[in-house]
Amino acid sequence: MQLTDTVTLANGVAMPRFGLGVWQAEPAAATQAVKTAIEANYPMIDTAKAYGNEAAVGTGIQAGLKATGKKRSDLFVTTKLANPDQGYQSTLDNFEASLKRLQLDYLDLYLIHWPVSGKWAETWRAFENLYQAGKVRAIGVCNFSQATMTSLIRQSSIKPMVDQVEYHPWLQQPELKAYLKTAGIQQEAWSPLGGTGGNLRDEPVLQAIAQKHQRSVAQILLRWDLQTDVITIPKSVHPAYIRENAQIFDFALDATDLAQIKALDQHKRTSYWLSSFDWYTGTEK
Repeated sequence: MQLTDTVTLANGVAMPRFGLGVWQAEPAAATQAVKTAIEANYPMIDTAKAYGNEAAVGTGIQAGLKATGKKRSDLFVTTKLANPDQGYQSTLDNFEASLKRLQLDYLDLYLIHWPVSGKWAETWRAFENLYQAGKVRAIGVCNFSQATMTSLIRQSSIKPMVDQVEYHPWLQQPELKAYLKTAGIQQEAWSPLGGTGGNLRDEPVLQAIAQKHQRSVAQILLRWDLQTDVITIPKSVHPAYIRENAQIFDFALDATDLAQIKALDQHKRTSYWLSSFDWYTGTEK
């Protein structure tokens, strides 16, 4: 396993298993983080309109490509449609606006950020249009449960290729994971290091495994993602951590480690803002 390894999505597109996330990154910090990540050979960048940093990410992409001599095709770029922008024509218009902010002429992956009630079906129809027109190489969703995913598939001609959901040892969602695997939909983790409602780095079991392998807890968490066949996009704006997060390809967790981590599941979300957010409809409670 190495940094440039990929998984093959249902439509045959090769998607990197590892990349940089930029949620909560201020624009200037996002630009530098993206440039640093590209210089550190990160093959994938993940952002979203709702993050407010698409333009900064676009600047960072251009700076990183210039600094390394890499081509646009060497990088896999994902962004997401914001909740207020859902709807057929609005989706098409906002896709073009995201491309402009990112300074790109196509996307590798476009995701519906949340399953907004009454909107996601027509939004997905626009996603299918974009995909069929060749403007995006793959399409998918974020935060879709088994129920919403099943409903979407029934109403669609093209099945989502990716479902990006919160995933870490405290929230493993085994039923959803099994469902996605059976459906041929690739799972991707957001907040793989834990969110703002709890610190996985303080978990004694993870600290012990980290000491055993002489690694950081963050590296253990990211390695666990890869070994459980989940794509991971850790966020950092610190150059040292960006480089450290990618140094997870020269060791492996053993069966005992994996069993101990599996036992940590608490069905616990660690992002504080989800307490006031309806995960199933994508609306404020």
